[in-house]
Amino acid sequence: MAEIEERMEKTITSLKDSFNTIRTGRANAAIFDKVRVDYYGTKSPLNQVATIAIPEARSVIITPFDKSLIGEIEKAIQASDLGLNPSNDGKVIRVSIPALTAERRQELVKQAKSTAENSRTAIRNIRRDGNDELKKQQKNGELTEDGLKTETDKLQKLTDKYIDEINKIYDAKEKDILQN
Repeated sequence: MAEIEERMEKTITSLKDSFNTIRTGRANAAIFDKVRVDYYGTKSPLNQVATIAIPEARSVIITPFDKSLIGEIEKAIQASDLGLNPSNDGKVIRVSIPALTAERRQELVKQAKSTAENSRTAIRNIRRDGNDELKKQQKNGELTEDGLKTETDKLQKLTDKYIDEINKIYDAKEKDILQN
């Protein structure tokens, strides 16, 4: 049970990480988590080659540790699917976060819904694996019929708890995306 709960917890963590990279109308350093910069032939995460500061709600300032990387960082942001237009002054890169259109908000909600559904499916798959393991234990004589029923019920309650948590996280993200 502990192993199953740990796997379910990792699914929740993964969902939260995925949701952090979905852009809302406000500046957030986490939206740059998937941006990779070509750093001397190696694709490195942006946050490992620069600092990301948020001076106000709709702007981001990226300061590279190595000034020669400014062009590469700019290219990486433009190549990402964030829809952002960076500009640099030779020392820092400024990115203004435009307000989201209603159409774009709906696309982001669909993306979030799909991600949440994938997480629910992962939780159900973990439950199935757990049930298979319990049946195997009963077949081997390690678990009685009543013990199997008890453990299966516990597993279902655990599954329901994590599915509810996914739904709460999704509802909060949807509200965040649809907010002006």
